[in-house]
Amino acid sequence: MADRRRVADRLPTFPWDRLAPHKATAEAHPDGAVDLSVGTPVDSVPERVREALAAASDSPGYPATYGTPQLRAAAADWLGRCHGVSVDPAAVLPSLGSKEFVAWLPTLLGLGEGDTVVHPELAYPTYDVGIRMSGAAPVASDGLTALGPAPVRLVWVNSPANPTGRVLGVEHLRKVVAWARERGAVVASDECYIGLGWEGGDPVSVLHPDVCGGSHEGLIALHSLSKRSNLAGYRAAFAAGDQALVDELLAVRKHAGMIMPGPVQAAMRAALDDDDHAREQKDRYAARRTALRGALEAAGWRITHSEAGLYLWAAHPEHDAWGSVALLAEHGVLVAPGDFYGPAGAGHVRVAFTATDERVEAAAKRLRALA
Repeated sequence: MADRRRVADRLPTFPWDRLAPHKATAEAHPDGAVDLSVGTPVDSVPERVREALAAASDSPGYPATYGTPQLRAAAADWLGRCHGVSVDPAAVLPSLGSKEFVAWLPTLLGLGEGDTVVHPELAYPTYDVGIRMSGAAPVASDGLTALGPAPVRLVWVNSPANPTGRVLGVEHLRKVVAWARERGAVVASDECYIGLGWEGGDPVSVLHPDVCGGSHEGLIALHSLSKRSNLAGYRAAFAAGDQALVDELLAVRKHAGMIMPGPVQAAMRAALDDDDHAREQKDRYAARRTALRGALEAAGWRITHSEAGLYLWAAHPEHDAWGSVALLAEHGVLVAPGDFYGPAGAGHVRVAFTATDERVEAAAKRLRALA
């Protein structure tokens, strides 16, 4: 077979595979493991969303890549109602979950060898993976002014951030937008946790007029219903922003068959139209967050950032990331080491509070025993 450039060769080892030995240790606990390493929802899908899915289940024809007009209108209405963002429904594009969009955006924008894409220093690994898949060069940097003359084509921002829960303020976001516009770069803002602010006010979208000056030129924002509505299993997300960018992405996605199933589109619309279930879910997460944070701090851990999102960014005074993982695994609690998200995370662990109330209380009890 002739030599070929394998995409897999450009990518790192899937990080969670490295947790396997510690998972086995945690599972040996007499009361079982409490897995706080992955932020996967565990609570039920809202009844009205399941009803909408079922009602649309007789769906024999091909759905539209663009999504139904009703879905796009619901997304635009939600952005305006909940986040002060005015966007035309025509500038909304559904995606098969947010991870798919993150992984493929550089490729769909035509980026490749010779192009530079910037992502946060501490970041969800899929930013880096998607950049490498396209053949472009990833640069992990929180300071754009230090990049010099590199031909930056795309800048990823993530607020509230995974893993740290850090929220970028209006002034910070405004500077990123101005810097990118001066250079003709696209700003892609991953806002999947925007509805989960805990301290310091509500997080702000890059599409908010206070950030972008009322123009969405060069901007695309990504939103997910995985956490807001427990729809991780539905793969329900959407992007919105610059009409020209949405049109460009839509043209490519049509050819690639990146189509959200029709019943999921109906379910997503129902979820976006209802804020009550989202408030109830946020209250559940708030209680779990309070329990875990109190137990960690009582046991001597230091929590930094963590003002939004579904994670606590925690550091132990005597252990690095992997030492902390090992310590907690011995007590039946599995967490993610901070260096999964970049070298700057080597002193921290990410603790998800997406487990059930019973499992969160079990983890809190084990943590309190370490105090």
